Amino acid sequence: MSKVLKLLFIRHAQSIGNIQKRMQGHGDYELSPLGRQQCEKLAKHLRAESWRPSHVYSSPLKRAAQTTEILLSYFQEPHLPAAVSDLIDSDLESPIEDEPTPRKIPLEYAEELKEFQNGIFQGLTWAEAQSRYPDLCRKLETSPDWIPIPEAETLHDARDRAHRFIARIMQRHRDGDQLWIVSHSWILQHLIAQLLGSDRSWRLRAHNTALFEFWVDRSRWELQNQNRFNTDLWQIRRFNDSRHLH
Repeated sequence: MSKVLKLLFIRHAQSIGNIQKRMQGHGDYELSPLGRQQCEKLAKHLRAESWRPSHVYSSPLKRAAQTTEILLSYFQEPHLPAAVSDLIDSDLESPIEDEPTPRKIPLEYAEELKEFQNGIFQGLTWAEAQSRYPDLCRKLETSPDWIPIPEAETLHDARDRAHRFIARIMQRHRDGDQLWIVSHSWILQHLIAQLLGSDRSWRLRAHNTALFEFWVDRSRWELQNQNRFNTDLWQIRRFNDSRHLH
């Protein structure tokens, strides 16, 4: 393809809530030590590919924001080993003093990228939820239909915010832009379904720091002719890719 709009969706790295098997929702959980290592591996992988974003969008929740911060640290400025950083922070002359600082990458924290707002379940493990809300949990375990959770958002709410976000970035960006979109496993299902034009959302078992990359011919995005079905114009380049962790 010639110049295209590139979209790289990234699930956040492992959080303390992931380790504790908590239903995190909008709770603010730090990354775990392993999560930070996952970010380092992904950052090195993307830098080796020269996959430098022109713009970054992130969920403001801590586990996603910390993932974004670590990834960007490899692209915003020269990323130096600790020993070299110590020298620069001392009274010694910096060995790279004359090197230009790369252009700052625009970063926006987007409310639409937050995880499922799970109401009364927020912060609980499933065992804790079963103890507090046995009847509701029994219904959730036995019914194939969506069961509303008190104080939680609905599936329509989630799909609506996914629609708003995809519409906004497609209106704002053009061919040649390269976006990172750092979010959470549950809402990623709806964001990807919305981007693909699917009339339903599909279950995705996204790994921590998994990558979903799409290339779009933005100049033809609104076409209503047969080019809508021309797969040269819309490409899935990787899907739930976590090879950088191995």
